[in-house]
Amino acid sequence: MIRNFRTLTGWGAVVAATATAVTATIGATAGGPPNPSPTNPQARPTAGQETQTEPRPAERLRIASSVLNEDFKFTLTALRSRTDPLAASLRLQVFTFEDGTWRESDRGLVGKADSWFWFPLTGRHAVCQFSTSGAEPAPVAVSVLITPSIGCSPTESFRIDNGRIIPAVGDVPVPALHGSHSR
Repeated sequence: MIRNFRTLTGWGAVVAATATAVTATIGATAGGPPNPSPTNPQARPTAGQETQTEPRPAERLRIASSVLNEDFKFTLTALRSRTDPLAASLRLQVFTFEDGTWRESDRGLVGKADSWFWFPLTGRHAVCQFSTSGAEPAPVAVSVLITPSIGCSPTESFRIDNGRIIPAVGDVPVPALHGSHSR
């Protein structure tokens, strides 16, 4: 069966090459119009040149949020890298409720920029731990999936003091989730 497949594939390539040659010959001998030139000669790379790609627009996906009464709202957002389609950053945002609306009071990265993988970070079971508390200063703990085979990241702890994110020194115990947690 594989032998027949190779024979058919080889035969199809010969037919395609013959049809192309015939088309070019017919156009040249019949006095038809010549093949059109590209409108922009730089549009197609020549041998040895690479195409330059435009930066992709920022892609983002909120992967978790937590609301503590009308005190704080926290969100975790995956930000896809503009330079590496497989990399991502993880942003923690803090909102406070002022004048009847949520206003961002601070934002910061969990880990380093582009240090996470986009697909595990935006897939099912991406958030291993996202704990928040209304205590002052409000502790926040975040752990996300690195990859399914590696598992979850070490927990990164923060505290929210007057609406500002402050990385916690050492492991600060964070009470169980008190706010609503949703994707």
